[in-house]
Amino acid sequence: MMNTIDLTPLYRNTIGFDRLAAMLDNAFAVDTSAHTYPPYNIESLDDNRYAITLAVAGFEESELDIRVEKGVLTISGKKTDGEDRKYLHHGIANRAFERKFNLADFVEVTGAEMHNGLLTIGLVKEIPEAMKPKKITIGSGAKVLEHGKADSAEDSAAA
Repeated sequence: MMNTIDLTPLYRNTIGFDRLAAMLDNAFAVDTSAHTYPPYNIESLDDNRYAITLAVAGFEESELDIRVEKGVLTISGKKTDGEDRKYLHHGIANRAFERKFNLADFVEVTGAEMHNGLLTIGLVKEIPEAMKPKKITIGSGAKVLEHGKADSAEDSAAA
């Protein structure tokens, strides 16, 4: 029997972190249908660039589907029925699959390419300018509060 983590305090004391809590719930849930096919790598190329590489040998580009919806990257593959073959041994797995990856805020897919049976998906984290830290210089000419009142045109007009 697997122990579960009680996330109730997280739900009680946070607002707007529903997606994070759901991801934690899913991460700790036992999924008996979890597949290891196709194998994949996740690489950090630099501070803001990432790549996911899946081994999809035997699939054509037209048999693969890549979608992003609500912060979830889904890669699926469905083998089209080709000519009937008579295998003496069938060890190359080319069955249908679906892989899902939860993307952090501001992570966007930049493209995908396939080379030598490896599908590589590029990702970049682009933080909007409004969210980036900014340095405030002293004496930059900005209006500041004087004696508890804002020194602005609106306050002058109101007076």
